[in-house]
Amino acid sequence: MKFKTLTAAALLAGSLIATSAHAEDASKLNDLEIAHVAYTADNADIRYAHLALGKSKHPAVRKFAQTMISDHNTVNKLALALLKKLNVQPQDNFLSKALNARADKLVSEMSKLEGKAFDQRYAENELAYHREVIELVGKTFIPNIENAEVKALFIKGNEIFKAHEKHAAMLVEAVK
Repeated sequence: MKFKTLTAAALLAGSLIATSAHAEDASKLNDLEIAHVAYTADNADIRYAHLALGKSKHPAVRKFAQTMISDHNTVNKLALALLKKLNVQPQDNFLSKALNARADKLVSEMSKLEGKAFDQRYAENELAYHREVIELVGKTFIPNIENAEVKALFIKGNEIFKAHEKHAAMLVEAVK
C-alpha cells in the first residue's frame, strides 16, 4: 500500500524535501530505502493517532485517529510480508531519520496542547502530512521503484493516502 513512501508527512515531508534538496536526493533512494521511509512514515502517523486518542474528546478526531492506526498498521503488515517474501530488509537512510526526528518534535509540540487547540493542530497536521506523502510517493517514489510488486504496493497505498487526505480535510472543517 505504501511500502516505500507511505508517509513523509506534510510538515515532515515539507521540511524533509527542503532538507533533501540541499543535502540528499529522495529520488536517488533504492527500493529498500524507500521501504524504510514508508514504514517510518506509517509509524509516525500511528504515533500521532495514539496521541490523539489519548488527548482528544472530539468524536471526529477520535474516529479519524482510529482509522489511521488501523490503516497504517495494515499497510505496514503488507509491506513487511512483501519484504519477507522478497527476503530483504529495509534500509535506514537520511529521509527516514529526518522523519523520526520530525515526529519526535511534533509529538512533543502537540503533547502540550489541549482541547480545541490540540484537535485543530492534529487535523491540520494530518491534512498537510497526507498531502506531502501523496506528492512524495506519487512523483518521487513510484517512478523510481524498480521492483514491480513494491511499485504495485505503493500505487495502492497512494490511493489510500488520497482517501485519508479527503478525510483529513473534512476533519479540519469539523474541528474549526
